[in-house]
Amino acid sequence: MNMRTLLMTTALACTAFAGFAQANETSSSQAVPYHYGMQLQVAKVISLTEPQTLECQVVTANMKYIDKSGKPAEITYRKFSDACSYQN
Repeated sequence: MNMRTLLMTTALACTAFAGFAQANETSSSQAVPYHYGMQLQVAKVISLTEPQTLECQVVTANMKYIDKSGKPAEITYRKFSDACSYQN
């Protein structure tokens, strides 16, 4: 086996693994609405987002996380906006 064939095979294998990893990460799961008492198996939080608002009000926030089995998950929940922290 010559060096060129070995390098080409290695490059194709790396490209395939990168494609599988990206496809797994970008697979969009539907956000599940949180309800009181719901058991969450959060291993790592990826992001916390909420709509920007200048008024103190209740907004729907979104949390993306990795669960304890290693799968990405997403949940929505209701909370006071960050603007409430800055108002007297």
